[in-house]
Amino acid sequence: MAKINPIDSEFFKDERSSSFTVIGTPAQRSDALGHVTGKTEFFEDRAFPDLAHVKIHRSVHHHALIDSVDCSEALAVPGVLRVITHRDVPANWYLVLRLIGVEPYDEPVLAEDRVLYVGEPIVAVVADTEAAAIEGASRVKVSYTELPAVLDVEEALSPDAPVIKKDGTNYFVYEGHHARRIRFGDVEQGFAQADHVFEWRYSSAPIEHAPTETTGCIVVPQAGNRLLIHSNTQAAFFTLDNTALILDRPFTDLQVKGGTVGGGFGGKVDVMVEPLACIAATLTNRPVKFVYSREEEMQVSSPRAAERIYIKDGVMADGRIVARKVMLYVDSGAYSRHTPYGTTKAAAHLPGPYTIPNVHADCHCVYTNRTPSSAMRGFGVTIADFAIESQMDRIARALDLDPLEFRLRNAYRDGDLKAHRKVASGTALIEVIQRAAALVGHDLPPEYLAMSSSTPREA
Repeated sequence: MAKINPIDSEFFKDERSSSFTVIGTPAQRSDALGHVTGKTEFFEDRAFPDLAHVKIHRSVHHHALIDSVDCSEALAVPGVLRVITHRDVPANWYLVLRLIGVEPYDEPVLAEDRVLYVGEPIVAVVADTEAAAIEGASRVKVSYTELPAVLDVEEALSPDAPVIKKDGTNYFVYEGHHARRIRFGDVEQGFAQADHVFEWRYSSAPIEHAPTETTGCIVVPQAGNRLLIHSNTQAAFFTLDNTALILDRPFTDLQVKGGTVGGGFGGKVDVMVEPLACIAATLTNRPVKFVYSREEEMQVSSPRAAERIYIKDGVMADGRIVARKVMLYVDSGAYSRHTPYGTTKAAAHLPGPYTIPNVHADCHCVYTNRTPSSAMRGFGVTIADFAIESQMDRIARALDLDPLEFRLRNAYRDGDLKAHRKVASGTALIEVIQRAAALVGHDLPPEYLAMSSSTPREA
């Protein structure tokens, strides 16, 4: 166990943290012993007699109409028990945000008349063995009419882009608007009064979670037509509720047993395997296992969304930011999943932990023919923070300002009104910067050391 530096622990010893018992002291993980001795149980460690397996036939096109689906060769494979198409899914809409009333429902559990990304599931094959299920899935024959694909967020919003969504827009509609918007002060007036104006673009690629344990579950039929789901989900009740909605069954028909998650980072809050495994278990009256291969985990499990961010700042000669304009494009991929929520989180985070009197932001949740994106560790905020803090460093260099002093000059304080019209409280950014500077031996002038997050900003 690493030794805690005394200077680190001293930082936390104040009246606000007097009741802390973990911060500043070594603490052993409660699950460490099981992990290092190999005694930790994962869902795949559970063995059931007569276990069947599910595998998926997936789209080979980014965007196409489905002309026909022929499952006859799949059914002829020895050991194949059933094939499941969209007609076998009681409520064939997958939208993990339906529990909080987000609409429209836009993603089928199994494709119906079209596919919108490479790897989209079309047919599920249930078989006695994993090998038979894989062979059966490979024997499904799908005829397509290929359609133009859009793979870039800004191209997706151009007037001549192919519309890939049935609702007629390649973007999520927020209360009638093309984006989640922030309008605070008068940004153009702020730019007009600024001594300097800076504008840069930042971008990220999709990021796969790459957990050691791939996404999966085992569903076991129970007495009274109930189903027991052994899953590596990160959110057992969330999984139960969404699965029940897709199955069109009472929540009480299902029981989810979670347990150790072999890596998730947000990716295992998607409810992708449980509904089809439940349908397969119901149709065969056998325990059924559905687990992603490593290839599937890398190709079709939801990544962190790719983002493109343009930030334009108006700055006074003394380092005060007086205007910030942000254009954010979040690549949701082909369907919504968690991305409309993540985009709202991004908007709520702007303009970062800084008090700026004039802010304008358009945060677009954009649909493209890519793998749908979803949750990953602070999604909606992480990439925005990267862009904002990169912007702060670049401005500091351009104006020959100390980057920490530049941040302190603009740091929000308790009582400041944020751009989305919430009053900031418990900010502590000033104190964190001061402490970080002290720990690395970065000297700050006395006026910056005297700053406090609880002291009102001068008019």
